[in-house]
Amino acid sequence: MNRTTLSLIAAGTALVAVTGFAALNAPGGDAAPAEAAAQRPVDRSSLLCPAPSASELAETVYTSFTPKAEDAAGKGEARLERAAKKLPSSEEDADDAKDDKKADDKKAEDKAAKPALEADAVGKPVTAKAAGADSPALIGSAQGALAPGWSVQQTTELPPGNGRGLLGLNCGAPDTDFWFPAASTAADRADYVHLSNPDATAAVVDIELFGPEGALESEVGEDITVPPHSSVPVLLSTLTDEPVDNVTAHVTARTGRIGAAVQVADQKLGADWLPASADPSGSVVLPGIPKDAESVRLVAFAPGDEDADLKISLAGATGSITPAGHESLHVKSGMTAAVDLGDVTKGEAGSLVLTPTDRSVPVVAALRVTRGKGAKQDVAFIPATAAVGERATSPDNRAKGSTLSLTAPGGQAKVRVTASDGSGGGTSVTETYTVRRGTTLEVAPKVPSGLKGTYALTVESLSGTVHAARTLELPTEGVPMFTVQTLPYDRGMVSVPEAKQDLSVLQK
Repeated sequence: MNRTTLSLIAAGTALVAVTGFAALNAPGGDAAPAEAAAQRPVDRSSLLCPAPSASELAETVYTSFTPKAEDAAGKGEARLERAAKKLPSSEEDADDAKDDKKADDKKAEDKAAKPALEADAVGKPVTAKAAGADSPALIGSAQGALAPGWSVQQTTELPPGNGRGLLGLNCGAPDTDFWFPAASTAADRADYVHLSNPDATAAVVDIELFGPEGALESEVGEDITVPPHSSVPVLLSTLTDEPVDNVTAHVTARTGRIGAAVQVADQKLGADWLPASADPSGSVVLPGIPKDAESVRLVAFAPGDEDADLKISLAGATGSITPAGHESLHVKSGMTAAVDLGDVTKGEAGSLVLTPTDRSVPVVAALRVTRGKGAKQDVAFIPATAAVGERATSPDNRAKGSTLSLTAPGGQAKVRVTASDGSGGGTSVTETYTVRRGTTLEVAPKVPSGLKGTYALTVESLSGTVHAARTLELPTEGVPMFTVQTLPYDRGMVSVPEAKQDLSVLQK
């Protein structure tokens, strides 16, 4: 008998022993087959918040929130820690930096050692503030009762002027693959993709750019190292010599895992965050176009080997229509397609729904939405988003300026919407809404009684499938500054198989 055969026998024996041990030590006393997986609250959640702004005038609010849940008992905690700053690029830079910052080292170390935000209770938002260009990226974790459905939003205000805007972003979970339609390498745009690494080992990242003619040539978009517990911003226009208005950026982690989001600054239109699109799908929903949108641009990309032909529908207050002159969109494989829809909502809030005209081909998509005119405009981005599922949350809402959009593309849906206790006081309120098939219901949420500070909105599906988005408006000096965040499922539950004893494995 050769060595390979002996190794296989040993491996098989070890597997049986391990399996038998697991069966003997499983909960319960019956020797019945394992039951179907049950849904249980997650025990730990991780979120990554990129550096909010490079402007000294920036003012940022972080809002942390975990909704109440009957099956998430016990204690817990959530916190946001400051990520390490990007390392100097050379020894000379390091020496200069050391000399310049020597007097402030201890102060900086003490500040970095303290969490930027801590929370220990569910059902009530906790806020923290940051100002200026030195605000770092944050790495967050929640455990115990605060983990299921934990959400964090960062909201940054930049005053009117060049680079103005209300920049809102739901801090994202670490992953390995991200698609960003509606990015740009044009001269009037400064698009930075922020790469954040939550782990103790370095991550290696590749960034691919695709324009209307296909992949853009780039020799520096590969092997980007993101050090442990740090965040690195990459200006997309430095990755290629081609200035292109409509670009799809594909970010992948070759090793490790990262958080990724694109910060957009348009010289004419304003600034906001471009979140990643939902995973490629044959049908996509882009919810929450404001009723007073001055212009809407749709950008789509087909990452597979086949072209996609999509029907464009606008789900409004009374039903779905096909925008005149924009009935369909042809998306060539590996090429970015864009179409300007103008003021497609015509004074009525709506959501865009893309469905295949023939065979289903996976696509990613995003909208660029502008409000206002001339020098008094602002911009926001709405990516294709997954459905609310069991529950989704928007953490940062104010007494005025919050609007919730609910879309039911496939059939009638019913949802429960809870406005939480206020961060500084106030009692939560709950309302139930029915969304008719093919429509978008715009809701001005009922504000918690006695509200002080901010509050969170939690949407729970009671029946049907619904997609949601929240718009926050904070007009300043005549500029209709706004930001839109979609509300996909919060992934607060996980499937856990039910294991039981099975002594028969020891007899085989």
